[in-house]
Amino acid sequence: MGKAGRPRNQTARRQALVSAAGQAIAERGLEGLRIKDIADAAGVSQGSVLYYYPELDDLVLEVHRGAVESYLASRQRAYDEAPDGTAAGRLRALLHSGLPRMTDDPVHGLLYELHRRAGRSPGHAELMTSLFAREVGLYTTALEVGAATGGFTLAAPAHDLAHGLVALEDGYGLHIVSHNAALRPDRALDLLVAHARAVTGCPDL
Repeated sequence: MGKAGRPRNQTARRQALVSAAGQAIAERGLEGLRIKDIADAAGVSQGSVLYYYPELDDLVLEVHRGAVESYLASRQRAYDEAPDGTAAGRLRALLHSGLPRMTDDPVHGLLYELHRRAGRSPGHAELMTSLFAREVGLYTTALEVGAATGGFTLAAPAHDLAHGLVALEDGYGLHIVSHNAALRPDRALDLLVAHARAVTGCPDL
């Protein structure tokens, strides 16, 4: 029985460290990240952090992986559980799920901070690429369903339009979390939805 319980305890400890590291990154940024901050947030010794993650970037990579999966799951739920189950309603829900809701949005702030590692780490680059591709996939499905059911008249292939929507989200989102006073969250959402209306020919978004 004791041996069976050990992996579960180790998994829980690793998850606690990943959560603590995410909190520390959100508060201090990657450049200021210290083992001590993670240990303090998790309520463990610095030695415990190093026992489970001898290389700090391995822990940061787990934070990045978890943030990507959590964010994608929330977007998929927004699409699947849209109150209005029409193609327009589902696309509307997807559009509303992709931008920071405030300048200090913790989810987007963490993702943008972690994406900074992509230029120096193949693992982080792979996660960033995967996130983009899967978001494009979500939008492609939403657009294709809308076109197939007659609600959308697409201005270009669905996959191309999906790339544009995700790129707009990323660009607007970066300005929001960077505290650009000229592009508040509500204004960015209005612009994103207006673009979606234009490329789908659907005024009901």
